[in-house]
Amino acid sequence: MRGLLVGLICLSPLMLRAEWFKQTEGIMGTNIQVEIWADSAELGKQAVQSVMDEMRRIDELMSPYKASSELSLINRQAGLHPIKISAEMFEVIETAQNVSDRTDGAFDITFASVGFLYDYRQHSKPDEQQIEQLLDAINFHHIRLDKQQLSIHFNHPDVKIDLGGIAKGYAVDNALEKLRALGIEHALVTAGGDTGLLGDRRGKPWIVGIRDPRHRDREAVVLPLENMALSTSGDYERYFEQDGERYHHILSPKSGKSSHEVQSVSILGAQSILTDGLSTAVFVLGVKAGIELLNRIPGYEGIIMDNQRKLHYSAGLASQSIKG
Repeated sequence: MRGLLVGLICLSPLMLRAEWFKQTEGIMGTNIQVEIWADSAELGKQAVQSVMDEMRRIDELMSPYKASSELSLINRQAGLHPIKISAEMFEVIETAQNVSDRTDGAFDITFASVGFLYDYRQHSKPDEQQIEQLLDAINFHHIRLDKQQLSIHFNHPDVKIDLGGIAKGYAVDNALEKLRALGIEHALVTAGGDTGLLGDRRGKPWIVGIRDPRHRDREAVVLPLENMALSTSGDYERYFEQDGERYHHILSPKSGKSSHEVQSVSILGAQSILTDGLSTAVFVLGVKAGIELLNRIPGYEGIIMDNQRKLHYSAGLASQSIKG
């Protein structure tokens, strides 16, 4: 009898119930969605929690809205003198700078020097004079990083930075690493427009839809994917309309104003931190320069919907059959 009881305990449904575990929470100012396959309820719950905990940790570190975040500290002090920052923050900002270099400044975290004056909930924007006064502060070359000292300094007093174009991608990459460490082989992690895929969906590809920028409940493109990162930047994420014009959060570093040549950009590649940054850059560059950029970057492809709602594909996707 004792052996039978031990056997029953070992075969407990809690231990053997392999299934999909799903959860959605509001973190980092967006919806975090997790879907994973785990061999037990215990592992499934642990894995989901590890993702949500990592998202909260990065939000505490990189939120521009929390006065206690390291990013807020940088914005308060780095324009006055060099300040030491964490190795993690240094790495993310250094990556952002590399993306800026590669995109000739189309991606630029100093956009916040003007961007902080936009309030999309309150439908307020800076006037021409305010933009003109602060436009010189938008320049990624104003950021000085010292790797030996792990320090950062802004050489312009009005510089502010915002990691919104790269932090969620970074968080998705970190979340997938945590899942791999737990032995998870099939997972989807989404943070707003950034999705990271671990493996496939148990013998089938993940089917990921790219939202139609003008119809919330429609998909412009549907993609079968596995072991891939996908990031979408669109003019529908944070915006308001005034006098027939759409003011959205993707600002051109050259003008300090919303870019209008395209409605959305989706980038596919190996790392979410890079697909995230590149989707913003390509949005700012527009169709021709954006496609030319992607065709120069091995392993990264893109889909652009222009402001006439026409789809454009980078060279690696143009020859493939994609459902629109």
